[in-house]
Amino acid sequence: MAVLAKIRQRSALLIAAIAIALFAFIIQDLIGKGGLGQNTKDVGSINGKDISFEDFRIKVSNVEKSGEGITSTAAANRVWDQEVSIALLTSEFDKLGLRVGEKHILEVLKADQNIGKNPLFLNAAGMFDIAKFKEYFKSNPAQAQYLRDREKDAELNAKFQIYNTLIKAAVYTTESEGKFKYEMEANKVNFAYVAGLYSTIKDSDVKVTDAEIVDFMKKNEKKYKADESREVEYVLIEDKASTEDENEVKSKINGLLSGSVVYNQATGKNDTLPGFKSAANTIEFVNSNSDVPYDSTYIAKKDLPAVDADRLFNLAPGEVYGPYMFGKYYCISKSMGKKLGVNAKASHILISYEGTQVPNQKEKRNKEQAKAKAEAILAQVNANPDSFLMLAFTNSDDSSAQQGGDLGYFGPNQMVKPFNDFVFNNSIGNVGLVETPFGFHIIKITDKQDGIRLATVAQKIEASEVTSDKIFTQATKFEMDAADTDFAKVAKNMKLTIAAPVTVKAMDETFGPLGNQRTIVRWAFEDDSKVGAVKRFEVANLGHVIAKVKSIDKSGLVSITLARPYVEPILKNKKKAELIKAKMTGTSLEAIAKATGSTVQQATEVTMENPMLVGAGQEPKVVGNAFALSANKLSAPIEGNTGVYVVKNVSTVKAPALKSHEAYVAKLKSQSASDVNRVIPALKGNAKIEDNRKQFNY
Repeated sequence: MAVLAKIRQRSALLIAAIAIALFAFIIQDLIGKGGLGQNTKDVGSINGKDISFEDFRIKVSNVEKSGEGITSTAAANRVWDQEVSIALLTSEFDKLGLRVGEKHILEVLKADQNIGKNPLFLNAAGMFDIAKFKEYFKSNPAQAQYLRDREKDAELNAKFQIYNTLIKAAVYTTESEGKFKYEMEANKVNFAYVAGLYSTIKDSDVKVTDAEIVDFMKKNEKKYKADESREVEYVLIEDKASTEDENEVKSKINGLLSGSVVYNQATGKNDTLPGFKSAANTIEFVNSNSDVPYDSTYIAKKDLPAVDADRLFNLAPGEVYGPYMFGKYYCISKSMGKKLGVNAKASHILISYEGTQVPNQKEKRNKEQAKAKAEAILAQVNANPDSFLMLAFTNSDDSSAQQGGDLGYFGPNQMVKPFNDFVFNNSIGNVGLVETPFGFHIIKITDKQDGIRLATVAQKIEASEVTSDKIFTQATKFEMDAADTDFAKVAKNMKLTIAAPVTVKAMDETFGPLGNQRTIVRWAFEDDSKVGAVKRFEVANLGHVIAKVKSIDKSGLVSITLARPYVEPILKNKKKAELIKAKMTGTSLEAIAKATGSTVQQATEVTMENPMLVGAGQEPKVVGNAFALSANKLSAPIEGNTGVYVVKNVSTVKAPALKSHEAYVAKLKSQSASDVNRVIPALKGNAKIEDNRKQFNY
């Protein structure tokens, strides 16, 4: 009644909201027809260059129609990334004055299989014919726009190729760098040290505030840069069956086991209906009473519900078992008999030949050579059955070679016919040779599984209409109460759990553990969704989500909630370091060890390439300091990855001089080969990008 009262109290607001919604609908219709102008706005800009919404919309629509099953939001994200990259690169191309001619563009077009291998553009020798290509578009004006679009893409691609080449040519590795690389690997240092590990101080002894996390991120702004975000907390009220619903389904299933008496209105008499145990037509009984239709498949024991597998598999023909739970269903099952060898397990060695289109051929051979090799391997297996695994590993042209030819279990007709017939017509242990379109197979049958056919009546356990109504009322009450009072307090009073807050950006689709919930994300970024705004959402196959905007972050930094797991350990270690350094008093390692309650340890032949300390892990700063010290000199306290260290150089062993460091130069070059991929992220990091997509309902 309280909910109804609140609805009545808000009826005037509701009527006003409906009127506003109708007005908005009319306005939207006018906009769509060009009366007003959302479609004249830009969807964003990159370094001052606007991206037209209409062009953007068409590109998004084309991606959606590509047949990939992509959502409109995902399509918009993909097109946006492309538009940003193209705008940034085009600007770079213009700055460099890059130009490409017709010949270069044609080469790029020819590389496209749809053009370069298109029969329309090939001459009698099967080669791309520029004259035929030009003539086709000259005689087909309707296709001219397609060609213009492709030429535009090809021009961009050609410039990008030149741009990539320029970058690769500019990344030069010197002899000095090669020498430095060699010394990093070959110079060695021996040192003694005392370690005050961070783990010796409890995390609870050092606190990190939100302000300290924000301050740290500001000092490392590039690393923690982020788009505007919203933090949303929520309560999930699942639309699930109650105990009463479960008991009702279980009662129905139990009632189907034995006969029941029902009144027949046509005859005016009671009829006795047979139960599952005595049903004359079991299949018809299943299809009349089950939420899942009859399945005649024979099932191996391993594929039966784990808890009930033994009982189900050992049922005698006609015997009934149940009720039992399987997922969200209550079930009763009757055995319809067993069948031997419904699944088989086999290993094989495939010897293919040219023309079979097998990608993993270990050597080139014709059919006769393949057959001769297969027969020779079969003879080896027959002479020594234990050799099969190694022979498969070294000879098979199939990817199963890495597993010794093991193909696992499979059912009838899952393999090509000759292979299938051999396996299912022979017994375990048999070895034979068969030919298929893939080549010659030496097959070894390693196991077979019997199966049972079950007739199963399964009824789904789901919320009844009465239960769903109660859940809806509860969710609606929570939404209305939370809009007026404290969200956490209402949840506590209604004994509901508030889920961990979810941080989302404007164009996200995923909403934490609830998966794709674009509607909730879009709402969180609406102009009316201020901090504290509450709304209920019905989520299919899940229930009701009552969401609240907990915070709005326009700082341009990652949210504190997301940053804390990464930043907090760093700041805690800095605070622990100060506590540890305060204890590190003394003029010798022994004195410092005594003061900190630790021991003096030794590090032998450590390099900068692999600055590993036993029991501590990678400590490059510590090892670097050890290299920098003169022999027998003591360092100041060093803040490392795992603790604070004081080191004393015992000796530094310099590597012998080399006449040439070419091998190390080559190693560095190979490591920098992918540097070109860092260009676009770097351009994005320095660009002024304005993103208005959230205004266009994607």
